[in-house]
Amino acid sequence: MIYWELFYVFFLIGLFTFGGGYAMIPLITDQVLSRGWATQVELTDFIAISEATPGPFAINISTFIGSQVGGVWGSVCATLGVILPSFIIILIIAFILEKFMKNRFVKAGLDGVRPVVVALIASTALFMFIQLIFFNNGSIYGDFYFDLKSFTLLILLGVFYFAYGKIRKKKMNPIILLVIAAILGMLIFSV
Repeated sequence: MIYWELFYVFFLIGLFTFGGGYAMIPLITDQVLSRGWATQVELTDFIAISEATPGPFAINISTFIGSQVGGVWGSVCATLGVILPSFIIILIIAFILEKFMKNRFVKAGLDGVRPVVVALIASTALFMFIQLIFFNNGSIYGDFYFDLKSFTLLILLGVFYFAYGKIRKKKMNPIILLVIAAILGMLIFSV
């Protein structure tokens, strides 16, 4: 039964999310926390690990959550669930692509979806920032406090990233930034 539920939940998430992996974080958060599949802290860790590991974010996080809930078969079901809607939609679009993209209603619909995707990503970033900086146990319902270490690390990495871009006139490779963040995290949080 849990395998079907994992497949179904991630199928719906994959079906109703536009804009990539970050846009699906609010849906994943709602579904995973409401079902008790992970705590807020575990989910935050899954998000961080999913971003840091190679491959698409949606596949990574569905695999991690599925594995936590149902082991290997749970990860397979959740991953298939999140992939299948896109696969089906792309197959359909491939058959009717030219007519589909020239349709004024489709263009208007896509223009209407773009601001929502930006808002979902921005709200997720703001929520994660507030959770990281102001709440001790990873839950917005937990004890309020200001985490100076997390805030300092965030500022250091942000300044370093933007300074690198201004000095070198190109964007930093995200892998380098992740390695630097991991090293600084070990130094700052292990003390």
